[in-house]
Parts: sequence; structure tokens; C-alpha cells
Amino acid sequence: MGERFNVTGHPEDTRVVQWLLEEGQPAVRYRALLDLLGRKESDAIVRSTRSRIARVGWAYDQLRAQGPKGFWERKGPTNLKGWIDFLYYPKYLSTNWRALVLADLGLTAADPRIKRIAELVFDFKLRLSSPFNFFHEEACVVGNTARMLTRFGYADDLRVRKLYDWLIEDQRKDGGWNCSQGTPGTLDVWEPLAAFASLPKTKRSPKMEAAISNGAEFYLERRLLREGPKYAPWFRLHYPNHYYYDLLVGLDVLTQLGFAGDRRLRPALRLLTEKRQPNGTWLMDRLHPDVLGPKAAQYRKGVTPLRIEESGRPSKWITLNALRVLKLVEGAS
Repeated sequence: MGERFNVTGHPEDTRVVQWLLEEGQPAVRYRALLDLLGRKESDAIVRSTRSRIARVGWAYDQLRAQGPKGFWERKGPTNLKGWIDFLYYPKYLSTNWRALVLADLGLTAADPRIKRIAELVFDFKLRLSSPFNFFHEEACVVGNTARMLTRFGYADDLRVRKLYDWLIEDQRKDGGWNCSQGTPGTLDVWEPLAAFASLPKTKRSPKMEAAISNGAEFYLERRLLREGPKYAPWFRLHYPNHYYYDLLVGLDVLTQLGFAGDRRLRPALRLLTEKRQPNGTWLMDRLHPDVLGPKAAQYRKGVTPLRIEESGRPSKWITLNALRVLKLVEGAS
């Protein structure tokens, strides 16, 4: 009763926010200005910072490795199926995975390099007449693609709306999603809810709102972490997440969707605050694939981690997301 999670209660908050506002990572600075300091998109400092995202820091590092036709890591056959594979393999250095990061960092199709990425996805995986399309794919793939293209500025495109239709159709009776047909929902498949969170409320249909409500309840009933035996990677923080789940992923999506005031978030919030370092930051615990169990070797085979920040060190991106979550919770209490 009366428990609060205050962003402003940590003695290092001022210093940490100044760290996030440093010029070297404009993608972080941009989100900190909006989400932590409450600046408007129309503010000159916000506009100036956003204009630098593609020219400095992580987004620039990704874009400078892009090929002239929009691909990263382009190798192998050039038949239709081969081109499709270029988007996804090798993990996690190919086009799809880098594009998800660029969407997170705030880039849109106003940049011609981002437009080329979107056109590749539309050409090779979102052609309505193609047998190789996403409209009956696994929810994790569809959710990631819908979120990416929405953030790139294609929320009103018929093909993107069709992705959202599929996510609604594929939602299980328990409110969750799964990548295996005929199975109940699982916390691991968070991408559909994250896709809906990327859509402004003005663009959500009543069916979308119902899917959000049912999906959020699925997570809240399970306190974001209660599903079978304790799975250690869910209790570690990562970025990029690709299609893996952890407690900050769940908190970020649920608070963005308007459930920051729900008391059932408290166990996950308590764990998040316990992970905060004495200097006010959060560490990036591991790089993906951070996987346990009998299929771990399969998930790691042929995979090169996509490194944005160093594991085991303070993470600007994770610290930004954690502070945004706590600020939303504080505002809802």
C-alpha cells in the first residue's frame, strides 16, 4: 500500500539524465528530451537533435555498413527465395535485425536509406500476391515487421494494416500469442503487443483496442514473469532484443500501452529498481542470444551478436528505457 517508484528519488538522477543528454548519442538524447524532460517534438532542440540521429552515434554506425541497394551482409543466391533470406541471415548482422534497431533509434523513411530498407521488405516479404509473404507467418516475425514499418512511417499502408489484421486473427483465446499453431500464449511472444504500442491511439481500431486489452491482461495476470520454472534470461537486461523477452521489455510495452498504474506490475518494477546501480544507471547484462535449455546450441549456431553497447557495462539505452518506465509509473500513481 502506498508504494511508489519515483524517478526523482535517486540521488544520481540529475547526473544520469545529463549523461543521457550527451551529444554523442543523439538517438538517446532525443528520447530523453521527449520522455524524461517532457519536451515537445516542435521544440527547436528536439528537432535539431533528431536531425543528427543518422549522422552521429549508433544509427550512423549501422547505416555506414549498408550496401547501395539497402542490404547488409548480402551473400548467396539471387533467386527470389535467396533475396528473402538476405533480409534475415546471417543473424544478427543482416538487414532485418539492423532495421529493427534503426526503427528503435527514431529513423523514418524521410531518410532515403530507411526508405530503401522498407522497399526491400515490401518487395520481398509484403507482396500480396507472393507465396513468400508475412501475412501468415509467426507472430514474432509479423509483430517485429509491423512495429518496424510503423515507426518508419508506414502505419497507413494497406500491407502494414494487413499485418495488424493477422496479429488480431492469430491472438490466442488466453490473450497471448505463440509462434506455434494450436498452442496457448506465451510471455516470450511480446512482439504483437509492442507493434500495437507503436501505433498512435488515433490509428487503432476497436478490434485493435480489444486485442491490446486482452494481451495486456495476459501479461498482467502473470505479473510479466510468471510462466513455468524461473527462466534466468528473462531477469537479465539486453539490447538489441531481436525477438527475445525480458522484464524490461514487458514493462516498457505495458507502460507505453497505458497500464503503468496497474498494481500487478509491481513485482517486475521491484526487480527493475533492484537492478539499478549505485551510480543511477542500469547495466546491459548480456548480448543476445542469451538462451538456456536444450535448444540453446541451436539458437547460437551461426549467430554473431549485434553489438550496440558493451555487456556488463552501464547502458544508455537500457537506462533510458528503465527511467521512462519508472516515470510513467510515477505519473500514473
